[in-house]
Amino acid sequence: MSDPQSIRSTGRPRSLYIHVPFCTRRCSYCDFAVQATREAPTAEWLDAVSTELRMLAEENGWDAPLRLDTVYVGGGTPSLLGPDAMAALRDRIAPWALWDEDAEWTCEANPESFTADVARGWRQSGVNRISLGAQTFHEPTLKWMGRLHGPDGPERAFGAARGAGFDNVSVDLIFGVPARLGRDWGDDLVRALLLEPEHVSLYGLTAEAAAPLGRWVGEGRETLADDDRYADEYLLAHDTLTGAGFEHYEVSNFGLPGRRSRHNFVYWTGEPYAALGPGAHGYQPPLRRWNVRSWDEYRDRLLAGRSPTEDTETVDEETAGLERAWLRLRTDAGWPMDEAGPAARRLADQWIGGGLAAERDGRVRLTERGWLLLDDLAVRMATAAEADAPALQL
Repeated sequence: MSDPQSIRSTGRPRSLYIHVPFCTRRCSYCDFAVQATREAPTAEWLDAVSTELRMLAEENGWDAPLRLDTVYVGGGTPSLLGPDAMAALRDRIAPWALWDEDAEWTCEANPESFTADVARGWRQSGVNRISLGAQTFHEPTLKWMGRLHGPDGPERAFGAARGAGFDNVSVDLIFGVPARLGRDWGDDLVRALLLEPEHVSLYGLTAEAAAPLGRWVGEGRETLADDDRYADEYLLAHDTLTGAGFEHYEVSNFGLPGRRSRHNFVYWTGEPYAALGPGAHGYQPPLRRWNVRSWDEYRDRLLAGRSPTEDTETVDEETAGLERAWLRLRTDAGWPMDEAGPAARRLADQWIGGGLAAERDGRVRLTERGWLLLDDLAVRMATAAEADAPALQL
């Protein structure tokens, strides 16, 4: 694999995100574009996403199929689609998108619906990476979240994945849950490591306004972790996972050597990517587009021959500068100092002196303590880079 930082856009996306909007139940913290259903309408979903891709190809003048390096099927709960869905997906979109066997093809799954049959079907279709939504191993917290699997669910799902031949499995964990639940975060980390995953993704719990949790917090019925406990749990995860041989390569992601998420690097390096499904966001610099969130509206628009795009925006120079700072600083690639003028250099020196960053191989990289302040530091670096721009252009 080439260095993600060296990839340059060709205009045609080499990555594709496909959203599955179906869940058996909406989790308490969830603000994603999902619809609760007992049985996923797999055939309708396949019709819809293949139709959208055809329309995108026509709109963009893609007279030959896209050649994809990464494919990511997220949700929602893709494992609700059943064992044959991924093979059918690949066949249905083949006129407009193809990918080789060495492409990274990730599918998200929940433990309760990722059965041995689903694992075998997906693996035979070419899926080679699983992202498993474990979130926690603590039963009271699972119930509070609205999760449908028990503490042993992730172990059973890992067994199904390994039995089907998957050797690249990521596990998702959530930190910063309310203290009253009594969840032991250190124990969750240990139990995740006992599964022997190749990758771990962390998510700090937030109270999104449209989610049930957002209402509970707004009404004073629930209290999230305070800043100190949030930071302590994040730093404990860093120490535990890096101590077990994982590379903390992005603010929320840890991978064993050679097991970093290739698809996510497309987002983090500002490369173009196509996106299908309700609420999906695509990007072809400088244009960002996103779809309507409702499954019913998304499906009905496509049935009527209309685009499901809700809106678009052109990323202007100021926004691009802020996004560039945020994306660079969020990974261990960091900020290249050969592009730094006096203001950026002074700022980097302050961070290094305060333990928020370190310089290596000509790049300033945030430490785990720096990553806790990512949003603020990115704004400050973007401001410094803008101030330096006239001098650097001389």
